[in-house]
Order: sequence, then structure tokens, then C-alpha cells
Amino acid sequence: MLKQRALLFFISYLLFSPVGAQIHKMERRDSSMTSRTYNLNPVVVTGSGHHQRLKSTATPVRVLSSQEIGEQGITTFDAVLTRMMPQASMAPNSMGTFLRLNGLGNKYILILINGQKLSGDISNNVDLNRINMSRVKRIEVLDGAASSLYGSDAIAGVINIITDQPTQQLVSVTSDTRVSGHGVLTESVNLDIFTNGFGSYTSFTHDRADSYQTTDLEYKKGSDTETQQTIAPFFTGYRSNIVGQKFTYAPNQHIALNAGLDYSYKITDRPETRSDVTGGTDYEMRYKGLRWNVGGIYKFTAKNSLQADFTVDRFRYGKEYDVETKTYAVGEYVQSKKQRTMDGELKAILGLMDNSTTIFGADWRKDYLTATSGSISERVYTLAAYAQHEQRVVKNVTATVGLRLTHHETFDQHLTPKATLMYAPGNFRLRATYSAGFRAPGLDELYYRYYSVNRGKPQIIFGNRNLKPEKSNYVALNAEYRTHEIAVSVTGYLNRINDMVVRQNIAVDDASMQMLRQEFTEMTDAEAAKLERYSLYQNSDKGDVKGMQVNVSANVFEGCNLSANYVYTYARTKSGEEWTVLERSIRHAATIAANYHHRWGKYALNVNVNGRLQSKTYYPDYEDAPGYGVWNLHTTHSFDCTKWAFVEPSIGVDNVFDKVDRRIDSSLRKYALYSPGRMLVVGLKVRFKQ
Repeated sequence: MLKQRALLFFISYLLFSPVGAQIHKMERRDSSMTSRTYNLNPVVVTGSGHHQRLKSTATPVRVLSSQEIGEQGITTFDAVLTRMMPQASMAPNSMGTFLRLNGLGNKYILILINGQKLSGDISNNVDLNRINMSRVKRIEVLDGAASSLYGSDAIAGVINIITDQPTQQLVSVTSDTRVSGHGVLTESVNLDIFTNGFGSYTSFTHDRADSYQTTDLEYKKGSDTETQQTIAPFFTGYRSNIVGQKFTYAPNQHIALNAGLDYSYKITDRPETRSDVTGGTDYEMRYKGLRWNVGGIYKFTAKNSLQADFTVDRFRYGKEYDVETKTYAVGEYVQSKKQRTMDGELKAILGLMDNSTTIFGADWRKDYLTATSGSISERVYTLAAYAQHEQRVVKNVTATVGLRLTHHETFDQHLTPKATLMYAPGNFRLRATYSAGFRAPGLDELYYRYYSVNRGKPQIIFGNRNLKPEKSNYVALNAEYRTHEIAVSVTGYLNRINDMVVRQNIAVDDASMQMLRQEFTEMTDAEAAKLERYSLYQNSDKGDVKGMQVNVSANVFEGCNLSANYVYTYARTKSGEEWTVLERSIRHAATIAANYHHRWGKYALNVNVNGRLQSKTYYPDYEDAPGYGVWNLHTTHSFDCTKWAFVEPSIGVDNVFDKVDRRIDSSLRKYALYSPGRMLVVGLKVRFKQ
């Protein structure tokens, strides 16, 4: 109680301190302090493949701006999605983050950085720590199938991360630090230089968190009543670093060139194996990523341009031992999986007729997979050509048609069409969308022969070379009203997927055990005794996702902004004659945010309250995870000290009402809320520029 009173006093002091009234009217306004009215009609690119205002795009797109992200005190990509997008959910573990969007999992979600795919996964879990949040300008989210523009994997939606490179004459250094409980620390430093059309953008980000438990008990093996102590973490701690360098050069208004490189490193931080208690591990998971790209655009005129990009993305992970075993010494590294993607794209954006935009493009991609388990070394290439034409047919009516032809080395040719229609009288928008999706099974789903041991229990996964590609049909209706003061959007959609690739769990009997022991000779008798099932990738009959989204944003009065988002999702899969709810799907979810900003002279105060509420999470083969509501409070205090210095301390409370899932872990239990409870969050942002 004493700690809570002290915390409330500290927050009250920062919120209501009279320091602002004693500061004189500032001579120059920093944009980071004054631009506090939400832009309800930003420029977007993801929905149509070319830049246009949000209200003009025929395909609905959700935009999360860096301003909104900063006001909520968010420094990680997974927190952005869960706090600001109710249709997204996360399940973090030592193997990355399991991301769901609109009821569908990682492999159906295409994550782009400036339009180029982010590759690399750990057992179908996305390594979101590779994303440098200090460089994010905005995040654009396109729901539903988008294969006509973006190719394979874009069945559930597309998340496009647009980075920021200042183009004003300047030299700028920015440091941003956030600290909270359980060893959470995020530190980023950026150096930006722009002069005479040349830009250099250097960044370094360090992110870390300690492992934590919500209970130190677990059920004894074979019992649902007897418990014992464990040191197994509920959340796996980690340390990660990202180093990035990007160069741009625009000698004139027609040519813009760019080249960049990003290196990422992450290692888990788990308790070591002990003889007196369960839950420790002999090794840490270590991940490395290296991504580089070159590209450029040539603008013939304002409406005609040619763009080329080439990206190489390498990602690998494995085990680094911190406990000596019979086989491995301390510090020894054993690689588990290595991936490489090479992607080249050529795109022309043309204004061939009045009130129209036409896009022609070609894409080449090659994927490589090397996995130690099963001695897998496979590769596959994809070639694609696509075209899209957007035309204002008559006044207030715009139509878009698109088509992509994909040639996959293993699965031959596939056509994915798209058609949209928008009626836009005044501030209203009525949209209808149809788009087809296509997803070729991944190299791991085709060729995996995976064996590992986690906490003494073996895990076996087999690929299936007889898999068929997944295909989807997505339809949506959208109604929107948008002004400078308010934006309201309602969308209903249906997404049907045929030949879904699922991991089928198969019970182990005497015959299959004999086969598995012959296949995996490294399996010990003790491990075999604990093996209850193994997994095989198979095509199910179909998937069916129905949903509705409601989004409201409003500039209530000067300095006060409100936003509320609600989604209903009903996701199912059918194998044979049986329909089952898709694992990890959530029926109801909402996010709410209220923001207040006011400035007194050179001091500015920003107060943000945000919350996420969701119903239970479905686990067909396990116990469902209960619903929850988590609220956060964040305040920033901005001081425009001089013409060349800007300081912004911040303080807030995450999970104000201390919501925690304290259920004891068991083999039949899954989770949805991963918060350790209430935490004080303190930050400091400093910028120097010349």
C-alpha cells in the first residue's frame, strides 16, 4: 500500500506541477511538441501500391502513426499491435512471438519494411525483435487477402512498416531510453545527417528484459492436484541489439537512390538447469539476422515513375550452451536453422489516363532453408508478374482491378485477382472488396524432419511433400465517414481458405514408436517414454473466418483525442465433416485510447490512457485462456530548451489494475495474458540538432 501511495503521489506531482506556468512563451515550436492533433487523413501506400490519401484509397487501411505510438509509451513492435489493434494478438516465448491477425496465424501475415518482406521465423514464430521501432514513421495494416499486389503469404493481411528518414538540412542526434520493472530496458540512439540531397541514417537499439514467473508452482507429472516448485519462466527474458545504416541520394527531383543494412542479434536469458528444482535449461536460444537492400526510383513526371528494389535477408538461430552436458561444453553453439531470402522487384507506376493510376510489376524471389535436424538443405524460387489499374469511372465512383500470375517452382502457376469499388460522396466512403489469396507451403512444411527436446520432453515434426498450396477468397464491405474532426469506419468481411496447412497431432502407438526410434536414433529410452504424440503437416479441408471491425477516432477539442476500435472474429477450420474453432482465436476484442496535450510556453504535457479488452482465447485441444482487460497510463513532459536541444522525460504505469494470469502451468493449459503485473515505466528522450 505504501508503494502504491508513493507511486500515485509521484504521478500526481508530474501531472499537476506548476512548472509549466512559470515558463515563458517559446520563440520556436518543435514539431514533436506542437503536432498533437491527429491527422485523420494521412498519406498511405499499402492498400493500392502507390501513395495517396487515406480517404482516397479504395481498400481500407489502418494507420498507426509514430506520434500515437510515442504518446502511448510503446517501444516494441508487439506492444504496438496488441495495444492499438484489437484484431492482433501475441503469444511470446523463447522461440519468438506467435502473431495472429484476424483469426489467422503468423504464416498468413505478410510483414513488410518499406514494402520489402521481412523473412526469418522460429518454428512459425516471428522474430519481432528484428524490427527497429526507433525508425518507424508509421505502420500501415491492410486486412484480408492481398496476393494480387504482394504475392504469397498475404492471406490474413499485410503489415507494412514505413521508416523515417528526415530530408531537411540538418545534423541530428537522438537518444530515447525506457526503463520499467523486471529488467525491461529499451535504449535507442540515432544519428541523422542530410545535406545537398545526400542522407545518412545510423541507428543502434538495445532491448532487454528479465525472465519472470506469475507462479513458481507446477503440477507434478501425471497429477492434476499435486504441485511442486519450478524455476521455469512464464516469460523468457532476452537481450537484443539492432544496428542499422541507410544511405539515400537524390541529386534532383527525378532520381532517388537508397541502400541500407540492418544487423540484429538476440539471445535468451533463462534460468540454468539445477538438480534440486525443475524448469531450468542447459542452453540459450541465439538468433542473428542480416538484411541489406538497394533500390531506387526514377520519376519521369509527377504521375509516372519506375522503381527497382533488391533485398537479401539472412536469418539463423540455434542453441548456445551455458551448462556443460555430456555432449556440449559451455559456450558451444549448435545451429538449428538457417534461412535466406533473395527478392528483386521492378515496378512501374503510370498515369496513362486522366483520373487513373496503373501499376505494372515483376517479382523474383528465392528462398533457402538449412536445418540441422533431418539434414535439410532445400531451396525454391518464385516468379510473378502483376498489373493493377485504378480508375475514377464517374464522379465519386472509383474502381480498381488487379491480377497477379505467380509461377512457383514446386506448385506451378496460380492467378490471384482483385477488384474493388468505392463510392465517395462528400465525407462518406462506401467500399466493396474482393481479393484472392495464395500461399505456397513453406520449405519447413514440405521437408521438415525435426527432433528436439524441451525440458526433457521430445518434440517431433514431419514435413509433407504431398501438400497442396493454400488458396483464399476474401470479400469485405466497408462504410466510412471522415472529416478533420472525426473518422468512423465499419467493415464486415468473410475470408475462406481452402486446403489449409495444419500441424496434425498423431498419438504414438507401438508401431509408430518403432518407426520414430528408427528415424531418430538420438532419442533415448527416457525421452521415448515421455513421447505421447508427434506432428505431421497436412492439408485440412478449409478455413472460414467471419468478422466485423468498428474504428472511431476523434479530435474532441483542441488537445484532446479519442480512439476506440472493436473487432468480432469467428474463425473455424474443417477437417472431414468436423468444424473446430481455430486455435488461439479470440471472439471479441477492443482497444481504447484517450490523449490530452497542452503547452505552456516551452513546456508541453501529454497524458495518455489506453486499454485492451478481450474475451477468452480458444484452444480446442487445451483449456481456454480467460479474457482480460489491461489499462495503461503514460505521461510525457517536453522541454524545448534551446534552438538545438529538446528534452522529453516520461513516466507512466503499465497494467494499472495489476491484472495477472496466475494459473499453474500444466500440459493442458494455455495463456493469453503475459503481463507480470503493474509496473512503473520511466523514460527520457533527448534530441540535439544543428
